[in-house]
Parts: sequence; C-alpha cells; structure tokens
Amino acid sequence: MNRIPTTLGLGGVALVAAVAVAGCGGGSSSAGGGSAYARPASAGTGPVAAKVATRHTKLGTVLVDGRGRTLYLFEKDKGTASSCYGACASVWPPLTTGRHATGAGLRHARLGTSRRHDGKTGVTVDGHPVYTYAGDRHPGDVTGQGLDQFGAEWYALAPNGHKIDHGS
Repeated sequence: MNRIPTTLGLGGVALVAAVAVAGCGGGSSSAGGGSAYARPASAGTGPVAAKVATRHTKLGTVLVDGRGRTLYLFEKDKGTASSCYGACASVWPPLTTGRHATGAGLRHARLGTSRRHDGKTGVTVDGHPVYTYAGDRHPGDVTGQGLDQFGAEWYALAPNGHKIDHGS
C-alpha cells in the first residue's frame, strides 16, 4: 500500500493534489478516454460510442455520462464550438466519443457531435458541447451547478437538454 509520507507538509500535499488534477488532463469522461472517470477500451474493440442517460439528483433529473457523472453546459460556448481547453478542460473534461453518442431517457434533447480544436470528437446536446466536472466525486454529484469559472457559468442539463438554472 502506497502512503504519502507525513513529512510532506502542506506544500507537499498541495503539490501532490496539483499533480493529481493535472493528470486528469482534458481527457474524456466517456469510455475510451483518458480522464479519471474513464475506462480504456480494450484493444480490438474499435471506437466506443459515448453514452448519455439520466439520473435523479438533488437538482432533479439531470443528464449524465455512461459512468453516471453529471453533464454540464458552459455558457461561454457558442453553438457547437467549445471554448474549454487546457486548464479549463482539466477541471471540466469534455465528454468525447470515439464515433457517436447514444442516449436513454432523454426528452426531446438532440445528441450530436462536433470536432474540437484538439482533434477529439466532442458530444453535444441540443447543439451545445457537454462536460463533466472534476469536483463531482461520485455519480449524481452536482457540485459544479452554477459555478462561474473560466469566463462564464456552468449548468447541469435537464433531460430535455435545457440548462437547470436553480439550485446554484
């Protein structure tokens, strides 16, 4: 069992935390991606489709990825173009896919994809790129709701694809 030495002090603990967050990178929160929430696809399985579903939370029913992580929209995004890269994508990993997105429990929300500037294929809901939040530690967490980070607000999505603007 690996232990963090008790001699690290606060500066060392902060460094370990920073490295852990940086290691999340801008990867995907869908299967096949590289974020802390993803499981890599097995060799030979081919491209993996991102899954979008619904889950009940303290905000009501929200859209989630295949791992149960709440999906958010970023109000700085314009149309299908993402404005979240680099440090932003480390905190707000975009939901990406190997080919397309599939959905269950959505009410009139349209799933789609768009090419990101980093070359990945991002999932869109009603024409907006969607993201998970690194601060959501467990499936169904909604701690990113209403946060103002990286130049605009972030909102969880209802099953109809519209932002949930309460509970922040």
